[in-house]
Amino acid sequence: MPYIGTKVYSDGSHYIAIPPDNFPSKKRKRRKPKPTTVKAVDTQKEKFETAYAESQKLPKRERKKYIAEQLKDDFKTDEQLEEFVAENIERKKINAYKRYTRLWRKVNLQDKWNFFVTFTYDSEKFDETTFKKKLRNALKHAVNRNGWKYIGVFERSPDKERLHFHGIFYIPQMIGEIVEIKDYSTKSHRMQTTYQNTHFLKEFGRNDFKPIDLPNDISQSVKYLLKYIEKSGEKLVYGGKLPTYFKSDILDEDVACGFGVDDKKLLLFDSFRCIDEGEILGKVSPEIIEKMPKCN
Repeated sequence: MPYIGTKVYSDGSHYIAIPPDNFPSKKRKRRKPKPTTVKAVDTQKEKFETAYAESQKLPKRERKKYIAEQLKDDFKTDEQLEEFVAENIERKKINAYKRYTRLWRKVNLQDKWNFFVTFTYDSEKFDETTFKKKLRNALKHAVNRNGWKYIGVFERSPDKERLHFHGIFYIPQMIGEIVEIKDYSTKSHRMQTTYQNTHFLKEFGRNDFKPIDLPNDISQSVKYLLKYIEKSGEKLVYGGKLPTYFKSDILDEDVACGFGVDDKKLLLFDSFRCIDEGEILGKVSPEIIEKMPKCN
């Protein structure tokens, strides 16, 4: 008996199917809106979020102690304080794990990444707020007009605190031209070669369009992004259609074995057939996946 309407994702090596019957959706009851009350400017949760962000600059063994120190005046007992801090740190860990999982599934499902791009803030052209706004707007136009896709993050360099945007990109149609530029790196104290885009060089200043040539370059690029969001707490920025799953009916003979907790997921053979509304479109491939319905 086939599995109907399964969500399929790639873990980078294999395809995994999630049958809907094994993961029934939970319908949430709508809560009646509570009467509005005057809210204190700094709630305990807001204070935790601030302290948590500040603590990321410290060694891991010192972070929990720092957070507790910032919140101690809001709790009557040490036990209440410790329970609150531990509970919220666990919440942050779970949310981070979900974001990382979603990120990797989006990256693995889009197999055409071809550039790792860096844009550097130029104080002579913008202030930081305008830089962020104009860059995101320019990338939005590149997505809509030229089919670009990207996942990136804004971060600051550790030495000069200069704002950058790093991202992994799929660029089917280039805007401007890529030119090779040799200059001196103040960080490594030696000559370096960068590949800069003439359009973005004129509009935003220094940039680097580094080609992604090997599959390992993709994983290294994503780990590079993850390092910054762990360090700074910044959120990832997505552009273009980047689904987490595609949907397909799955035949019994295409299932290698059960997978995950209680074998609720299905590990698929590498040549499994993709089926949309009863029609077999072919064995799984980037071209076939492109034709399949997508979801998040």
